Amino acid sequence: MIIVIPAVFSASEVSKIRSHLDAAEWQDGSTTAGSQAQQVKHNQQLALDNKIAQQLGDVIINTLSQQPTFVSAALPLRIFPPMFNRYRTGNTYGLHVDNAIRYVPGNPTPIRTDLSATLFLCDPQEYEGGELVIEDNFGSQRIKLNAGDLVLYPSTSLHTVTPVSDGARTCAVFWLQSMVRSNQQRETLFELDQSVQSLTAELGAGHDDVVRLSGVYHNLIRQWADT
Repeated sequence: MIIVIPAVFSASEVSKIRSHLDAAEWQDGSTTAGSQAQQVKHNQQLALDNKIAQQLGDVIINTLSQQPTFVSAALPLRIFPPMFNRYRTGNTYGLHVDNAIRYVPGNPTPIRTDLSATLFLCDPQEYEGGELVIEDNFGSQRIKLNAGDLVLYPSTSLHTVTPVSDGARTCAVFWLQSMVRSNQQRETLFELDQSVQSLTAELGAGHDDVVRLSGVYHNLIRQWADT
């Protein structure tokens, strides 16, 4: 399931984030890639211990924790701190699968990467190329979103960033461990939750059907959640 969440950040909020990123010190992105990804990863990123990156990462996580669609789709248990990357002319990230397990520096608790997320911090007209291409059951999905939009997709997916031919592509990327491991179960819960929200708006929270479906939703979470 690939989910696009529009306008996580407003244009003015993105502008403030970009003002910090554009002035930051960037390094070779291959330093944090796995052994396979190092062969195909050609971009720039901020160091994991960069104070600006850490502060902006906290802003992103705090904002997403209050974003209903994100919480409903991801059911997050643990989130790897956002990393910031930039692709300039000629930069690309070849076809790969994200590492299954990640560790936050200084923290021995592993994070299983169930879901990957890309938050776009530049508008499409700022660069040529640079599409995020995700392989799923329905073929290749090419994604190039507006600044402030986020895409969430299974970390099991093969994906690539096509070469940037002009301009610069700036994004935040991160991974998360969901309370529900199965992609299929998460999709079922997301669709059910969206239906409950729609019926609540139409019929009211106290309607018998709304109460009944809400009970089904929470009982499924009890059955499937791993916390």
